[in-house]
Amino acid sequence: MTKAKIGAVCLARGTFDFEAAQALYLERKAQIEKDGSVEWFFYTGLVFEPEQARQAADYFEKAGIDAVMAVSGTFHLGHLALIIEQRLHKPMLLWAFNELPYNGGKIRLNSVCGVNLDASNLYKAGNDTYVCHIGDEPDEDWIRAVKMKAALHGAHVGLAGYRAHGFFNLGTADADIFGKTGVLLDHYELAELMRGDEPGAGYDAGAVDEIFDCVAITPEQLEKVAALTRSMENFLVKNRLDALAIRCWPEFADTFGISPCAAMSLLAAKGYTLGCEGDVEGTLSMLACNAVAEEPAFLADLSQVNLEEDFALMWHCGVAACALWDKQSARTLDPYFAGGRGVTADFVMKSGPVTLMRIDSARGKTRLFVQRGTAMSMNKELKGTYCKVRFEKSAAQVLDTVTLGGVAHHVAMIYGDYAETMRKFARITGFEIIE
Repeated sequence: MTKAKIGAVCLARGTFDFEAAQALYLERKAQIEKDGSVEWFFYTGLVFEPEQARQAADYFEKAGIDAVMAVSGTFHLGHLALIIEQRLHKPMLLWAFNELPYNGGKIRLNSVCGVNLDASNLYKAGNDTYVCHIGDEPDEDWIRAVKMKAALHGAHVGLAGYRAHGFFNLGTADADIFGKTGVLLDHYELAELMRGDEPGAGYDAGAVDEIFDCVAITPEQLEKVAALTRSMENFLVKNRLDALAIRCWPEFADTFGISPCAAMSLLAAKGYTLGCEGDVEGTLSMLACNAVAEEPAFLADLSQVNLEEDFALMWHCGVAACALWDKQSARTLDPYFAGGRGVTADFVMKSGPVTLMRIDSARGKTRLFVQRGTAMSMNKELKGTYCKVRFEKSAAQVLDTVTLGGVAHHVAMIYGDYAETMRKFARITGFEIIE
């Protein structure tokens, strides 16, 4: 995955304590540059005048940055941020330092007022993607949001087959996706994934058997899981795909002899982004989530809502990354559907804080559904991969939000609290947020 490129510049005015502002900026620069997950481009000199802002914009433009961190070192001319916006049209963080102790009855930085000025100018110019931040530490949620946006922009995503039969709500328009996210979507035939005889560095049957209890499937099915894992990995690498949505039923089991669920679980654990049932926007949601989460995203159904106990079952038929296992339940492969040819991963997923997110288009708009909750421990009572989640809101409220808002029936679930990151991702992409 390509690193996000973020430019940083410090704006100032000579009538305030610009020397103190520069010292603060350089201290933060040394701290921020330690984040190796981002490619940073710092404009080191303070920017006082419009011509200097143009020089900073030139530097950022040549670097091909994805976003700008405009630090309000002190109050400054309103031209500066507008010149950078005029040239680049990139998401912008307006960052003000906390005010320093007063010196001789004079305010030293007036940094917050500088952010207020820039925000008002940008808003009145029609920009709704800027984010404001006040504090001595960088806005990590905004940085993560930029990573998510950069992961989509320029990504090469595949759709193998089509959406699942009858899942009209998962349909997408390729050019619209490109225009709104920068994702280039290519279509492939399912047969291209089914070259089970291909060699490769992926799993063999013995390696699969070490990860899963495979007693419920036949030796032939086990061999097919391993072969399909190799074939799909080779396909992803050969076509230079950042993510792949797959029409996983009904043709796969009929043609290849097993469904791809188990292979997708294994590949997800290796860092590949794979979405089931031909859900392109669900797959894009996973790709964006995987840019910031420490563990793989899971494309889940809101399968059960228990209003009395206030939880929802987040379930899907066996595609969660095998690394998300709770280490308590049996981790098995099972042919429970498609007439015994399903071959899905079956386990309870681990406990912990989670965030649900989906990029979802409807009625000419692209929306972002966001909800946070906690995955709870449970006994293994079902086939597939799943966990019980208690949301920050009541399960009834979440169900109303999803159904009344027409949100598609798949959501990306990641471990960790990234709700604020998601909100800022929606802001910088111009997506309408649904919570």
